[in-house]
This record gives sequence, C-alpha cells and structure tokens, in this order.
Amino acid sequence: MANTKKQQDHWVGTFGEKRVQLWLEAQGWQILAQRWRCPWGELDLIAQPPGPPALVFIEVKTRCDPRQRTHPSWDHEGLTAITPQKQTKLSETAACFLGKFPHYSHWPCRFDLALVTYQGQIKPDLTPQEITHQFTIYNYIEGIF
Repeated sequence: MANTKKQQDHWVGTFGEKRVQLWLEAQGWQILAQRWRCPWGELDLIAQPPGPPALVFIEVKTRCDPRQRTHPSWDHEGLTAITPQKQTKLSETAACFLGKFPHYSHWPCRFDLALVTYQGQIKPDLTPQEITHQFTIYNYIEGIF
C-alpha cells in the first residue's frame, strides 16, 4: 500500500521532533511533554534544560535536505515559518499548558526553534539510529520570540 503525502508528512514531523528529543536528552535535558495539545494548538516539545529550573517550549520545523529537492524552500528551511500568527498560537498554547500545570508557572520560560533536515526514504518504523542518521539538526535557535 502506497504512503499518502499526509502520512509521509506526519512521519517526517514526528521523526524530526524525535531527533531533537534525542539530541536534547543527550545534553542532559528532560523532556516533559511531546506534541502537547489544547484547543489553541500544539507544542512540539516541552523541556527542562540542565541547571536551574526553566521551561522551554520547542517548535520543530523539519524540511527535506536541500540537496534532494527539485525546488527551493519557500520558508527558508522553516526559519520564516514562525509568523506573528504562529507566535500568538504558540503563546496561547503555552499559557494553556501553564494553566493545566501551575507548578511550572513560576519557572522562567522561553520559546526555541529547532530546524531539522532529512534525507532518504522515510518509513513509519525508523529506529533511533536511523532517525539520527537520516535527520540532522542544522540550527537550534534559543529565544525565538
């Protein structure tokens, strides 16, 4: 059975987020939530970096490796995808998270952006090693807004 584009996009997003999760955990971060949803939207990753308590809401943008593309990226590999409307949605969703988990509400918070590229065939059962091989974090930007 052939994969639909929607399924493929879902796997790409899921594995891009997993790649960022593995990278953060290797640096001592604790992942508190993945794909956390509320009526206002979804937060890709919510994490606590090592050190003093802090809450980081991480947006992950995963795009095909530019060397494999036949056309240029319209959003500069995800860099310009965080529009003012997206920022509002992320802020509202983070506020909802803090409302549901008030014990985090006194922690300093920030929004980070992880830009990920992938190459090769994406299938639904990639192992962590395959994810690490096929997905590359090419930029991690702290405090995007």
